[in-house]
Amino acid sequence: MLRAAIATSPDGADDERSLIALAAIGDRAASRALYDKHAARVHRLAYRVCGDPDLAEDLTQEVFVKVFRSLGQFRGESAFSTWVHRIAVTVSLNAMRKVKRLREREADLDEAHQHEFEPDAIDPDLRARLAAAIEALPDSVRIALVMHAIEGYTHAEIGQALGIAEGTSKAKVFDARARLRKALGDFQEEQ
Repeated sequence: MLRAAIATSPDGADDERSLIALAAIGDRAASRALYDKHAARVHRLAYRVCGDPDLAEDLTQEVFVKVFRSLGQFRGESAFSTWVHRIAVTVSLNAMRKVKRLREREADLDEAHQHEFEPDAIDPDLRARLAAAIEALPDSVRIALVMHAIEGYTHAEIGQALGIAEGTSKAKVFDARARLRKALGDFQEEQ
């Protein structure tokens, strides 16, 4: 296959644009490169939504099937990662609605620990209480909190991914933190 020389910018944006263009016309190597670049973050996000590592793996695959099928629809108005993660959120939430597991799941934070970059030493009682408090948050508030506080998304990225205003993202994260402080307030008093 004939390939043009790819000019790269310091942030790699041109390289990613080239990969997207090549993947859109069926280049398997470009598709694989895009998958490799984004799969780990999509998997962590799916895992945090569903709480099941096997389901998160399936959802990751489903996300990338949708991404590559609709790659021609990517307009480049936002970052490719934002577009991919919006698909990931939609696929994950739809899957949770289908299997009616959203309120039944119990994500063990020790299991989630392997999906983080650096383990934190945290009191096991606090870990359990925090997991329960996060689980009890309303869906939209919990998703915004997880994306911002755990995954490191900016409020602008969250707004684009969830289809909400940046200020709404900030309000949801603020609300989530206030609810967590209230839910865990007695734990701090015990300490």
